[in-house]
Amino acid sequence: MKFGQIIGLLVFIICLYVLWEIRRVLLLVFAAIVFATSLNQLVRWFTKRLKVPRFWSVILSLVLFFAVTIGFFFLIVPPFIAQSQELIVLFPKAIDLWNTRLRQLINDLPPLINQFIPRPTTNTQVFRPSQQLFQQLQPLAQSLVGSAGVFVSNTLGIILSFLLVLVLTIMMLAQPLAYRKTFVRLFPSFYRRRVEEILTECEVALGKWVIGAIISMTLVALLSFIGLSIIGVRLALAQGVLAGLLNFIPNIGPTLSVVLPMGVALLDSPWKSLFVLILYIFIQQLESNFITPYIMAQQVALLPAITLMSQVVFATFFGFLGLVLALPITVVGQVWIKEVLIKDVLDQWGKKKEDRTIEVVVIPNESPKEELAAQNTDPKEDDQNITDRQT
Repeated sequence: MKFGQIIGLLVFIICLYVLWEIRRVLLLVFAAIVFATSLNQLVRWFTKRLKVPRFWSVILSLVLFFAVTIGFFFLIVPPFIAQSQELIVLFPKAIDLWNTRLRQLINDLPPLINQFIPRPTTNTQVFRPSQQLFQQLQPLAQSLVGSAGVFVSNTLGIILSFLLVLVLTIMMLAQPLAYRKTFVRLFPSFYRRRVEEILTECEVALGKWVIGAIISMTLVALLSFIGLSIIGVRLALAQGVLAGLLNFIPNIGPTLSVVLPMGVALLDSPWKSLFVLILYIFIQQLESNFITPYIMAQQVALLPAITLMSQVVFATFFGFLGLVLALPITVVGQVWIKEVLIKDVLDQWGKKKEDRTIEVVVIPNESPKEELAAQNTDPKEDDQNITDRQT
């Protein structure tokens, strides 16, 4: 190996190490790209359909986003806190009620079976599993109190990360073509037009995935609201909206969404809590086997095994943030692998130089010249690139 190749290999290894050290920042940047791409679809709708200038379209989209976010906060968070406090108060009473029913059930058993049931060894002991439960949970409560400082610091980190993503989203949404052109310049000049085409396909794929996810979340929220209303669970609307939002995280979110409605239903009746569990199992089976496969097949072709493996891999290496962003990263990665590795490398492998062709896919999209004009930027520098892309 030559000296220059050794230096190049060392630089490549150092770059990989630096990227690994800043992986959380890169994930936050990608989250901002996903949000900016999603909001840009709304901006284009305002611009094309309602003929609103791009500046005011961006303002309207941000106002709508913040209105939905604040509305969700006031819809979900206060009932969640109130119900959690009520659940903490009534949970010991529910345990004592179950103890009473359990003792009554044991006493009603036939004598032949009843003699094998363990009894307290002394008369002073009382059969109270709830007391044993609280004694076992006491060390856990002490450890939780001791880790309160860690919880506060993690919460502060989450807030700062959210603000960073929000600021980056607004910046990218204001001038998307400027950041796109900067990214394209990282590639050699002969491949920049191809990178433009790949980025356009990534934008279209992300937009389709966002639409499919919104449709799936809306259906799950609607079914949950209707089912909980029929069962008679309190605050069915808030529970349904929460179930729909948690459905954004496949396989994990639906499991988390059932905890709060079951706890609320348990305050009224154990059987009602069981009905809630059956309802959510039915909804998730319907969503995972019919709704999501059909919608995603129409929007983005993602195999279920690839979806699950991507979640496991990204959750293992990048934590909860990787789990949330696993699907959009997989969608973008699938486009790059298909276009670069398969079409540009493997499909051209072994062909003669004069026979090599790169398939150009023209996807209907908003004209870059229109976006440049809307952003009040000088289009002279990009005229040649735009002409080549339209050709």
